[in-house]
Amino acid sequence: MKNGFKRHKADRKLLKVCGATTKADVELLAGAGADLVGLWHGVADGPAEVSVEEVTTLAEAARATGRLEPTLVTFLSDVEVLRQIIDRTGISWVQLHAYQMPGMIRALKQSVSSDLTIVKVLHLKNGKCLERPLIKSYENAGVDVFLLDVVTASGQIGSTGQRLQANDVADLVPSFSKPFLLAGGISAHNSGDYETVVQHPQFRGIDVDTGARNNSGSFERKNITDISRGWRTARHVEVA
Repeated sequence: MKNGFKRHKADRKLLKVCGATTKADVELLAGAGADLVGLWHGVADGPAEVSVEEVTTLAEAARATGRLEPTLVTFLSDVEVLRQIIDRTGISWVQLHAYQMPGMIRALKQSVSSDLTIVKVLHLKNGKCLERPLIKSYENAGVDVFLLDVVTASGQIGSTGQRLQANDVADLVPSFSKPFLLAGGISAHNSGDYETVVQHPQFRGIDVDTGARNNSGSFERKNITDISRGWRTARHVEVA
């Protein structure tokens, strides 16, 4: 299977939306301009958690749109379990959204016969990256993309809706050489706050969840298209 990350043009910025649970969600995201859809599995108590069977169905639906790249978003660290999920679902993007270690990532890369794009989340708490001492080891282990996100004061990770500060991002990026996605409180109106971030040559796009939803927690097409337009207007950014 061709590496999903390499299928996207290097100068094209990506819009990833997390937490789809139905085929209707997948179709809405494709129509609203998303490039990647995050499917949660192995996220304890996650509000968008789906079974492996559902991941398989939703991944097929995503590929059928001709636009969306399905992405497994998981806290799992068992290499054999992940290999089985990848083989079953045909997914070629895996987002490791917990504190998995570099050795686990290396083993996962070696165990999967197809090309695999691994997205490793780097968690920032009070502006400091908790995994900073491991970044070079992550790169050597085979991480393809980093995703920068917030960990709250209480330790919550993923879909917090809390924003990263542009200065904290700018401080972290020189410590790695891989492309990165930005998450954490992304909205249609705050791209201008990250002008220095989006101009960085390693910046590859944004990841949204909370901002893509309405007050009832459902995906809202207008929210997603507004985010797409808002970030497309930022200098050097083209999302959609």
